[in-house]
Amino acid sequence: MRRLEKTQGLRDARDSRAERRARTRHLIELGGLVVKAGLVELTGDDRPTILGSFLETAGRLRGRDKRPTGLMALWRRQGLNALAAGAAAGQAGED
Repeated sequence: MRRLEKTQGLRDARDSRAERRARTRHLIELGGLVVKAGLVELTGDDRPTILGSFLETAGRLRGRDKRPTGLMALWRRQGLNALAAGAAAGQAGED
């Protein structure tokens, strides 16, 4: 019985570490998007300003703007274009 409990404890710890790693990776990727968008440079790394811009965006998506679906579609297109341009620039640098 103790061996089973120990095995379960080790499995739980491993799962917890994996979840923590996945969350950390996700947060790092989101931070990379902030840098890629140029927000760090444009604000002089002013984190309250960056957070304020995110809060404004969240407010728009919650419907204050009355067109959140249209905004999301616009922002998604812009993001996809920027990511594609970044990928193309990365490939050009490899040549």
